[in-house]
Amino acid sequence: MTAATALCLAQPAAAQDPGAEAEANNGLSLMERGAQMFFEGMMREMEPALKDLEEMAEKMGPQLRRFVQEMGPAFAELMGEIEDLSNYHPPEMLPNGDIIIRRKTPEEMGEEPAPKEDIEI
Repeated sequence: MTAATALCLAQPAAAQDPGAEAEANNGLSLMERGAQMFFEGMMREMEPALKDLEEMAEKMGPQLRRFVQEMGPAFAELMGEIEDLSNYHPPEMLPNGDIIIRRKTPEEMGEEPAPKEDIEI
C-alpha cells in the first residue's frame, strides 16, 4: 500500500472520531455547537426588540422615579389602612371615571358574621 492510499483511508476514520470533530469546533461537541448556534440565532432575532425595550426604559426611567417620589408616601399610608388586599374586590371604574374598591362582606371573605346576641325572656 502506498502512502497516498493509507492517507486517504485514514481521513474518513478521523472524520468519524468525536474527539477530532469537537477539536475542529473549538472543543464543542456537535450537540453543544448546535445549541450554541440556536442561542446565537435567538439573540440575533431578539436584538431589535431588546434595543426598543432598553430605549423605552431610558425614556420612562425619570418619569417612574418622579411617580414613586410623589406617590410613594401616599401609597404606603393607603396600604397601612387596607391591611389585607384579599378583603377587597378588584377596582371598578365608574362611568364618570371614578375608581372604587369595594370591601368584601364577611360571607364573601369566608367568615361567618358575628352571631347576634340572643336575649332570653
